[in-house]
Amino acid sequence: MIELEGVPELIDPVMICAFEGWNDAGDAASSAVAHLDREWKGEVFAALDAEDYYDFQVNRPTVWLDGGVRKITWPTTRLSVVRAADTGASRDLVLVRGIEPSMRWRSFCNELLGFAHELGVEMVVILGSLLGDTPHTRPVPVSGVTSDPDLARTLDLEESRYEGPTGIVGILQEACTHAGVPAVSLWAAVPHYVSQPPNPKATLALLNRLEDLIDLRVPQGELPEDARAWQLGVDQLAAEDSEVAEYVQSLEEARDTADLPEASGEAIAREFERYLRRRDGQPGQAPGPERAGGLAAEPGLAEGGPRDPSYLRDTAGGRTRPPRPPAQTPDEGADGAAGTEGDDASDGKGAPDGKGRGKDDGGGRDGSQDGPGDD
Repeated sequence: MIELEGVPELIDPVMICAFEGWNDAGDAASSAVAHLDREWKGEVFAALDAEDYYDFQVNRPTVWLDGGVRKITWPTTRLSVVRAADTGASRDLVLVRGIEPSMRWRSFCNELLGFAHELGVEMVVILGSLLGDTPHTRPVPVSGVTSDPDLARTLDLEESRYEGPTGIVGILQEACTHAGVPAVSLWAAVPHYVSQPPNPKATLALLNRLEDLIDLRVPQGELPEDARAWQLGVDQLAAEDSEVAEYVQSLEEARDTADLPEASGEAIAREFERYLRRRDGQPGQAPGPERAGGLAAEPGLAEGGPRDPSYLRDTAGGRTRPPRPPAQTPDEGADGAAGTEGDDASDGKGAPDGKGRGKDDGGGRDGSQDGPGDD
């Protein structure tokens, strides 16, 4: 592990993560964390050692010039902090942004969870995006998934039921669950017929859902304008091809029929609350322990939740952390439930440009899977 600065002391932090690759269709998730980092001027304080987790023939380093001096940027995962004073909220944020690792996923998750424990993180939110049968002309569906039944009830989330191949988003979520750290995954569905990045509309949808989850006003910057321009551009492309236009119309009809029951009740209430929050210009306050699924008084651990001692290891950094009484063997930790995800993405190779990623819900391989709520 490479430490760029000393680990800061934070106030009731929430960790927000996104990873480029399998779980990042249209780059929507990684762009969301990049937006938060840029708008709030996050301070990078640590980075994982690229040698430990990346195959440089898959994710190649880049060379650039700095005043005539050649420098190399290695693919890795970096952690930055956003102070509460910069957001107007009552808690700090830890932003984790990187590339899905090529190897040693258990160690990768253990290292991130070591930071979470050391910083007193009270909840981990992992962002992802997938390919789906959703029309670009409708609001982007965003689903919230957790492996914690209590957290699902408290925050009105779906409980993960997925079984099959998984990505780093799913592995990290299960590692959090076994370590006793409350974790939520937010998934945005990207139209499979226009999967190439960027997709500012999906990025904006993820940030809006994140606002609702942690009750924090997120500055949108130019994203709303970019999202409108993106949709207009896709409208024009679809209008030039009658088959595509007919296909989009069929998706619209199916979506409108499915969403009819959602046109009232909680969906409208959420939109109204967001409208009031932005009209008043008052930043929301992050949820306290009672709103975050009954968190324990001890930082980073859920009340009565299982604990996996393997996540405390930090062999690369040489640091030690207070031991926890194990509830199971280390082999039952981060990798023990890789096949029970409800929030993981496939590569969606069937997309027209082959660049998007889809969700593992039985149809992800052809880039035209079901919606994000079908875990």
